[in-house]
Amino acid sequence: MDDIRINPIGVIHSPFKELAGMPIQPVGARDVAGQVVVAPPFADGLADMDGFSHIILIYFFHRTGPFQPKVKPFLDNALRGLFATRAPSRPNPIGLSVVRLISVEENVLRVQGIDVLDGTPLLDIKPYVARFDAVMTDAEGWLTQTAGQANFRKADSRFTDD
Repeated sequence: MDDIRINPIGVIHSPFKELAGMPIQPVGARDVAGQVVVAPPFADGLADMDGFSHIILIYFFHRTGPFQPKVKPFLDNALRGLFATRAPSRPNPIGLSVVRLISVEENVLRVQGIDVLDGTPLLDIKPYVARFDAVMTDAEGWLTQTAGQANFRKADSRFTDD
């Protein structure tokens, strides 16, 4: 298979300077404000974004440790298959968050509900459209018992490369 090359299009800023203590999902960061600074060559791509209440940020987990096929996720103490979790130690360390879009000012998006480490490289932005993206699920696997804890659980250092 050929290598794939992805270049950041900007950077995400948040109040979180360290991984430990961060919210583990946007639901735990509802009131947290942040900024998404898009690099000037891509700024024209932000046209018409101001009509959306929410956006999807796709980013690179730049401070995570190496790939682990089994992990102890933040919401459990049992080893789980990586792909049955949202843990960052992935073969391609790509994350995504749905955040509220507060405003668009030139190449800066002001957002709320950010659960991302300050300085995280931004790979892409997509509008969140409930009619396309929201689905009712029938099953949530092992998370059925613990998903509600994402409102208050915080990250620790288990996935860092530090």
